[in-house]
Amino acid sequence: MNIDINLIKQLRDRTSAGVADIRSALEEAKGDLKKAEEILKKKGFERASKKADRATRAGLIEAYVHQGRVGALVEVACETDFVARTDEFKTLTHEIAMQVASMNPKDSSALLSQEYIRDPSKTIGDLIKEAIAKLGENIIVGRFSRFELGK
Repeated sequence: MNIDINLIKQLRDRTSAGVADIRSALEEAKGDLKKAEEILKKKGFERASKKADRATRAGLIEAYVHQGRVGALVEVACETDFVARTDEFKTLTHEIAMQVASMNPKDSSALLSQEYIRDPSKTIGDLIKEAIAKLGENIIVGRFSRFELGK
């Protein structure tokens, strides 16, 4: 099947997946962009699950304060310093800190199962799996704490 280069570019912008993976997903989906994106997402989640046992010794600690009244401090770990310095990882860490400040999860498993505040069709666990698929390293949420003025 001949795949239009514009479809490849669109899907690459949306997913950051490799061109070969995008081409095969588009061929499998017979040119349907939405189906191809779902195929890539599924493959990414499968790859992410294979990385779950890998050690995470690098990462970031992120602080988020909302209007000076609520704040969160989170530790998000990855395998290497190289990934910890990427914009994608920094953004993920910030989003998780915002989630903790906003939703006040009681523990890590509750956090991972919560609907993502920016996109209720995803959980925080899904958001992390997408980052694992994109960055190619295991990522875990370590410790976190939430503070609220007067409590």
